[in-house]
Amino acid sequence: MPARGQSSIFHAMLLATALAAAQLLPAAEAAPRYLWPGASENSPDALLDRIAPPQNFERIAVVPGSFAEWLRHLPLRPPHTPVRLYDGRLKWAQDNHEAVINIDTGKRNLQQCADAIMRLRAEYLLASGRARQIAFNYTNGKRVAYRGKASDRKAFQRYMIGIFAYAGTYSLEREMVPVSLSGMRIGDVFIKGGFPGHAVLVVDMAENKATGEKRFLLAQSYMPAQDMHILKNRRSADISPWYRLPDPDGELITPEWVFEAKALRRFKD
Repeated sequence: MPARGQSSIFHAMLLATALAAAQLLPAAEAAPRYLWPGASENSPDALLDRIAPPQNFERIAVVPGSFAEWLRHLPLRPPHTPVRLYDGRLKWAQDNHEAVINIDTGKRNLQQCADAIMRLRAEYLLASGRARQIAFNYTNGKRVAYRGKASDRKAFQRYMIGIFAYAGTYSLEREMVPVSLSGMRIGDVFIKGGFPGHAVLVVDMAENKATGEKRFLLAQSYMPAQDMHILKNRRSADISPWYRLPDPDGELITPEWVFEAKALRRFKD
């Protein structure tokens, strides 16, 4: 048995060893953050908790802290929540959505299809400490970056209102990078730029490991501005709300728009 002085040295050595071992352990992964007011209120579960992958499929692996992980954990409003327009009225069609994302729409007819996608991308960058990377093109081609503080919610809201007013599908399509269907990732966008145009966001993906088949979920806003929501697959009710990859020369048919399969785009990192 070590003497008293040796015992103190012995315990110090044990403590140092334990601390060194702790430093080798992976840090606990931080849960994704959603900074808009009310994000955690009236949200019984997140997207990945509410919507299970199709039978024989499992969700694809994503990098912790990535846009993909952040989208997969989006907070949802309670089941059977209707989609409302920016002015509080019910949307005319209530049978096209699987779930409603718990995020504010605003009181003006601004946060439409491309706007909703830019809002989610900007919210992710803000929440992940990358506020200086928030930038979008106006329709006239001018690149406009967010220069406010990450903690200044009012400044962020003013910036996004400007983006909603002067950017849209036409500009967003041109600033994004074309990608192939085979390389689809969570966070990619099917988009048709125009006046009007439309855009939907890939918010989750799953894969059948035995066959290599993939499925994906889509979210949108629309015209007029309305609650962001997860789309049903009206063409394939057996796998709804999941979608199959379309043929490369085919079409992606959603409840309110038909996209060419080659319309897939990605944000520049």
